[in-house]
Amino acid sequence: MTDGTLTVATEGTYRPFSFHEGDGAGALVGFDVEIIEAVAEKLDLDIKFEETQWDAIFAGLDAGRFDLIANQVTINDEREANYLFSEPYTVSPGVIVVNADDDSITSFDDLAGKTTAQSLTSNWYELATASRAKVENVEGWAQAVSLLKQGRVDATVNDKLTFLDYEETEGDTGLKIAAETDEAGLSAFAFTKDKQDLVDAIDGALAELREDGTLAEISEKYFGADVTE
Repeated sequence: MTDGTLTVATEGTYRPFSFHEGDGAGALVGFDVEIIEAVAEKLDLDIKFEETQWDAIFAGLDAGRFDLIANQVTINDEREANYLFSEPYTVSPGVIVVNADDDSITSFDDLAGKTTAQSLTSNWYELATASRAKVENVEGWAQAVSLLKQGRVDATVNDKLTFLDYEETEGDTGLKIAAETDEAGLSAFAFTKDKQDLVDAIDGALAELREDGTLAEISEKYFGADVTE
């Protein structure tokens, strides 16, 4: 951090968390973008965003190219061994999404023998197969939803945030959440291990933003629900 400027890594192509308005040529906006902007305002810091592809983002952090990552980084044991994290600002379970008129699935046990649409590289693929579902490989959420609506699969497992964003954007989708995981994923800002003072300052700002309702307000804007706690 130099001259009161916070350098923040984000993808810029990850709707609704970090993306460009319009056809991709507009302003950088998104849930994570607005959260870190509110934090910086509390700390009286300017922000410089460095848009970076996901597969290079941690290498850039390690190399000191930015102060933190704001890009829905999920806290897990492997990352905690190598990085510091702020207090979580996103709490989201995994969910089973089905057609609204389907009452045959009400738990993860009910996925046994059913067909789900999943990306083979996602955590949700592992959860679906652990639930003994048959998996139809898809590239992402849009393709999974298309197969589900066509009746070619029974369900898709994904992050609740993805579903809430879809509902907020599309309106009545004809889909519903059939079940949620017991444990929620937590997302936070990521830092190198030498940034404890900055982590502490940002945690203080996040606490104030939670207290004054700013976090909930930003969340409602993007998801139609408070996903920050």
